[in-house]
Amino acid sequence: MKAVCLGPCGTFSHEMAMKVYGDDILLLPTIGDVFAAVIDQGCPGIVPVENSDAGAVGPVMDCLREYPVSITGEGYMNIRHHLAARDPHSQITVIYAHPQAHDQCRRVLDTLGAEIIHTSSNSASARMAAETVDAAAVTTMAAALNEGLAILQEDIQNSRINITRFIRIERSPGPPITGGKCSLIIDPGEDRPGLLYEILGIFYALSLNLTRIESRPSKRDIGSYVFFIDVTIGEGLERALSRVRAVAEVKNLGCYGRMEVES
Repeated sequence: MKAVCLGPCGTFSHEMAMKVYGDDILLLPTIGDVFAAVIDQGCPGIVPVENSDAGAVGPVMDCLREYPVSITGEGYMNIRHHLAARDPHSQITVIYAHPQAHDQCRRVLDTLGAEIIHTSSNSASARMAAETVDAAAVTTMAAALNEGLAILQEDIQNSRINITRFIRIERSPGPPITGGKCSLIIDPGEDRPGLLYEILGIFYALSLNLTRIESRPSKRDIGSYVFFIDVTIGEGLERALSRVRAVAEVKNLGCYGRMEVES
């Protein structure tokens, strides 16, 4: 069965998907298309969910809330960004970059004085730069080579340690596990003083470690949020979920461990 991920060829998602599934990959143009294919075709998908420098990948977070998928695994990859162009001697006036790549390379890009144009992927950035003499791309080494671009500057990311966390999404939950983590979306609905404190206190009281807390707009009103929470699996987890459901809506995205990833 093919796995799906964000394309075109040469994206970091493609690289991670190949580490898990080899060459049996279907590349799709948008994150939303990846989620839709998981539901419609029953195939696994690989998507980036957060980066150590730029934080959460917003479109993925929103799709996790919108689509009835389960997270069945996670993996981590060190991310290197490079500045590449068709003509290494031209005056660069435009730089194509995916929004996440832009955030992860802002320190260098802010010094170049070029217009930044956002694209759908790092590979799309390379393809667009290959079509314009005075343009460069923030892209992967593989995508730059695929498009015949010259590398102007290697490793332009803000931090030497630049790690992206990827998750595997599937239509059905994975098998029960005793270790790993569980990802939740908690929607308090109407806000009231102390509600988030109360919810977090439930996990604390049962000695459950929260490894991530992220807020996203609920899209109901300004100042209204839902919370994405990762919690280490422990024997009190089911009791905690029962207590949280008494005060908020909970979507359990799944319990999972590390994916088997080729080095």
